[in-house]
Amino acid sequence: MKATSWLLLLFSLPTNRKTERVAVWRRLRKMGAVPIKTSTYLLPDEPPQYEQFQWLAQQIRDYGGDSTLVRAQGIEGLTRDEIVSLFNAARDKEYAELRKALQNFISRRKRTDAEFVAVELERLTKQFRELREIDFFDSARGHEVAMLLRRAEGPQRMRKLQILDVKQYRGKTWLTRPRPEIDRVGSAWLISKFIDPKAKFVFASTAQSVPDAIPFDMLDAEFSHHGNNCTFETLSKRFAIADKAVVNIGEMIHDADLDDARFQRVEGVG
Repeated sequence: MKATSWLLLLFSLPTNRKTERVAVWRRLRKMGAVPIKTSTYLLPDEPPQYEQFQWLAQQIRDYGGDSTLVRAQGIEGLTRDEIVSLFNAARDKEYAELRKALQNFISRRKRTDAEFVAVELERLTKQFRELREIDFFDSARGHEVAMLLRRAEGPQRMRKLQILDVKQYRGKTWLTRPRPEIDRVGSAWLISKFIDPKAKFVFASTAQSVPDAIPFDMLDAEFSHHGNNCTFETLSKRFAIADKAVVNIGEMIHDADLDDARFQRVEGVG
C-alpha cells in the first residue's frame, strides 16, 4: 500500500464506560489502527479504512462519547517512514504471537488426534489471513509466518529438483527480506562462498520490488523453505554442495531456524 494521506480518529468516552472502552479498543485492534496519542488512532486513507472509522466514530457517539474523524496529508513530527514503522511494529508483535502458536502446533502435531489438528490449523490459518488483511505495508514478519504456516500444513510431496549449474548464477543480484536472521545470513554466506563470489545482496519485502534479482528465503521463491528443508539446505541441494562443513552448518541452521530438533544439534539451542 502506498498511502499518501492518513485518517485520524480522535475520541473520548465517559470514565464509567469501561466495557465500551474495551469494545472500542478491540475494534481498533481488529481493523489494524495504531495509536499516536492517547485516544488518537491512525489508519491509511483508503475507502475500506475510512468506512471502518466512520462506523466506529458513530458507535462511540452512541456510547455517549465524542469522536472526530480527520483526513490529513501529513502528521507533524512524523515522517511517512516513521508512520509506516508504527504499523509494521504493531503487525510484527501480532505476527510474533502467531509464530509462537504455530511453533507450538508443529511441535505437538504428531501427538494430537487428526480432528483437533484440522480444527487448530484452520483457526491458525484464519488468524493469519486476518493479520494479512491489516498488514498494510507488508511487514517482513508476515512472510516468515507464511512460510511457517506452510510447514504447519505438513510435508508435501516433493518433486525431484534439478541440480543447477553455478556458472549460470555468477555475478547476480540476490534479494532477500530485511532484518535477516540465521537462515538468511547463512544462505548469503553460502551464496557468496560456493555459488556466486561476486554476488550483490539487496533487501526488499517482496520479490516484485527488484524483478531482476534472484530471491531467496522469500515466500514462493525457488530458493526458500521446501518440504522440511530450510533455505540454506535448499541451496545446498540445488547446487550439489557436498562440503562437510556446509553439511554441518546446514544442520545447525535447520535446528535453529525450524526449531524441530531434527539433527539434535546443541549449537541450535537458544
